[in-house]
Parts: sequence; structure tokens; C-alpha cells
Amino acid sequence: MESTWPPGRECASALAGGGCGVCPAKPELGGKPTDQEKAAYAQSGHYRDGEFQNLVPTTLMTGDGSMFGSLWRFVFGKTPHAAPDGPLPTQQLDSLSITRKTPEMVRVTWFGHSASLVEIAGKNILLDPMLSVKMGPLSLVTPKRYNSSLAITAEQLPPVDAVLISHDHYDHLDYKTIVKLRTKVAHFYVPLGVGAHLRRWGVEAARIQELDWNDSVQLPGLTIISTPARHFSGRGLTNRNSTSWSSWVLKTPTKRVFYSGDGGYGPHFQQIGQQYGPFNLALMECGQYDKQWAQIHMLPEQTVQAALDVQARVLLPVHWGAFTEAHHAWNESVTRATAEATRLHLPITTPQLGQPITLDAGPLPQARWWE
Repeated sequence: MESTWPPGRECASALAGGGCGVCPAKPELGGKPTDQEKAAYAQSGHYRDGEFQNLVPTTLMTGDGSMFGSLWRFVFGKTPHAAPDGPLPTQQLDSLSITRKTPEMVRVTWFGHSASLVEIAGKNILLDPMLSVKMGPLSLVTPKRYNSSLAITAEQLPPVDAVLISHDHYDHLDYKTIVKLRTKVAHFYVPLGVGAHLRRWGVEAARIQELDWNDSVQLPGLTIISTPARHFSGRGLTNRNSTSWSSWVLKTPTKRVFYSGDGGYGPHFQQIGQQYGPFNLALMECGQYDKQWAQIHMLPEQTVQAALDVQARVLLPVHWGAFTEAHHAWNESVTRATAEATRLHLPITTPQLGQPITLDAGPLPQARWWE
């Protein structure tokens, strides 16, 4: 990578973390991989000189602006309709309903941004469970959630079979949520290096498994596979790309679900589709994009193309509806993605926050509630 400075939303979050760099007691910063772990990461083929690499050359800052200019614009700039006028419509999720399922059922509930619950093979799988209202160790300079409450809290969730983390940025790996969940999660499956954060936060090492790209784990009736993404990592100014990043495949004998994690468009999507597709549903990053960081976040039209590349039968756009972390209107991403999906004849579902969708159980939600 040509740059180690984080753009946009990650810029403010990293400064928040970096500003606490002299405060080793600040737990939100997470932990550090051991020297022995770093030596093992070198065997992955995408870890060099202490940093993880993407499959293709990737520049964090693209465009004509400077790194500090992007930060200044993010913190102090004004974007029309950057946030909704009030709380977004939310359906409260009944924790008892989560326990009522069959092994054949696939049900997905999106909580805003990328946090989602996937019920598959009779199991509860949490994706990037950022279930806090405030983000990072210094909320003054990081985005605040549109809604003051979520469809369900971490405390209200029933036992969780697995938590999957895409990367260690504050809006995907949330310290407060992990602390609340750590006693009710059977396993945490994470990219290389992310286990150090969880260990520092009190998660037992025996319940953490780091996966390299294309590594898999087998649960009864369910295969979980770590697949490539095109992004970057770090929770401060001194640990850029010290941990890896992933997308995820969930596969049963009859159903397949894909989660893109964060990242820019690239050839990996087509490779994932050829190797693991087709997918009944793809949860795809859709939001927080800018020409200044065009290679590590997708434009909405690229989101739709990526869904087609992985051979998704239905697209569920995520990574929006919770925080303002880029210089576009809060609902622009879903508006553009819906238009592009319609143009390319790709089915798309747009549930409200907390509204469960069940595959093969009738029409999926398509109301334009964000307008």
C-alpha cells in the first residue's frame, strides 16, 4: 500500500485512538499480536514488513485532496442531508423469536451500518456487531449513531453460536459490544491479528480462532469460510494494517450467504463467486464512499456489480443507516444502489432496521422507507 493514513471516517477514529496512544490503560485501543504470531502471519503470503497487503495494489488516498484536508472536511465540513431529520424507523426485535427457527430456515436481521444477525442452520451468527450508540474512545470526534437505541441490545440477544468480524475498525469491532457479548458467544472467528484485541477485552483464547483467506471452520450443518476483501486496518496511528481484513461465506448443504465486509471493488468478488457461489443472499457494503478513497470503499453502482460478480440472487445493502462517515447524503447510497439493481435486473431487499427477512418465505421487503 502506498499510504498508511486512514481516510474519512477511519481518519477521525484513528485520531481518536492515536490521541490516546500514550494511555496504555485505554482498552478500546485493543491488543497487539505477539512476535510469534507475526512470524506465523508471514506464511500467509499477504503479510510483509509488518503489514497485511491487499491482493491488488491499493492506495488509501486517491483524488486530489490531501490527507489532512480530508480529515478537516470530515470533522468540520457540511454535507447536505448528511444525517436524517430524526430517528430512523426501527422494528424492535423480540429475542424470543430468535429462538423459534428450524435448521432449514435462513433469516437475516440488519441493525444498521454492517451489524447483522444471520440465523442459518439453526444457529445464531452475528456479523460485525457494533451495537453501541457512540463509536471509539473519543466520541467527540467520531460519528454518533442516528438512533439512540437499536432494535435489540447486546444484553437482550440469546446465546450466539459465532461472531464474525470483518476487520478491526471501530465501526465494525466495538469494544463495548464485545464486552457485553463475550460470555454468551461460543466462538469468535476473526481475521489474522484481530484475536489480540479480543484477548485484551477478556475473551478466552480458546473461543477465538483467527482465519486466513480461504480458511474454513465446520460447525454442525454449517461451513464458515474467510474470503478476501480489499481494505485496510488499524485502531490508532501506530498499528496501521497490523491485522488483516476479510469477507465471509456461510454455507449449508442447501443455502449460501455472503458478507462483503468493507472494501473497494476488485477481481476478488468474481473469484469468490466462481469458487463459492451462487449465493442466495449477499450483504454488501453500500455507503461511506468518496473519490478521495475510491479504492477501499465501493460506489453504490460498484456494490451492485460486486453482488453480480459473486453470483448473488438477492442483494441486501449494508454499511449505511447508522452513521455519517463520508461526504454524501445519508440515504444516497441506497437510492443509487436500488436504481442500479433495477437497471441490471438484480433483486434487492431494503428492510427497515430490525426487520427480519426470511429467504424462500414470500416477497422480501422492498419499501423505499428512506425517502
